[in-house]
Amino acid sequence: MKINVGSKNEVKVEAVREILQDYPHLALAQVEGFEADSKVSAQPRSLEETIQGAMARAQNVFVNCDYAIGLESGLMHVPNSKSGYMDVCVCSIYDGKEFHLGLSSAWEFPDPGIVRLMTEEGLDMSQAVVKAGLTKNTNIGAENGAIGIMTKGRVDRKEYTKQALRTALIHLEEFDC
Repeated sequence: MKINVGSKNEVKVEAVREILQDYPHLALAQVEGFEADSKVSAQPRSLEETIQGAMARAQNVFVNCDYAIGLESGLMHVPNSKSGYMDVCVCSIYDGKEFHLGLSSAWEFPDPGIVRLMTEEGLDMSQAVVKAGLTKNTNIGAENGAIGIMTKGRVDRKEYTKQALRTALIHLEEFDC
């Protein structure tokens, strides 16, 4: 079995490799990451746009494989939150016919100013956390991610990505009913 991932980000690809070990029917799959255009902005600003990005990434790498996985993180509007937005990771698994979606938990920056950097200045999350002074690491999205900074390492980008993968993999789970 072969599974293509629509990303060269090693955090995302490793999350897929690791999570598949929990699924006996997928554990031996060969997993490979590929560059894939999300066809959305660098910082998606709605749940719909984030889902579209994950689906596009999966569909773009569905070549010579059994499944293709697209992962996209983005903001979504959440009423009554401090900034009006929370970040969520979307996983889209494409089997050539259908998309199977899953989401991670959603979280919010405690400082609404960081969200304004993304929504009003057009920065992506990595750029926003650097500009806000939370890190000097311009490649934070390929490492612990902003969620790693906000949770002081209690949840990192890989674990956050695994949450979305687990909920999408429900659709591929084998059940004895």
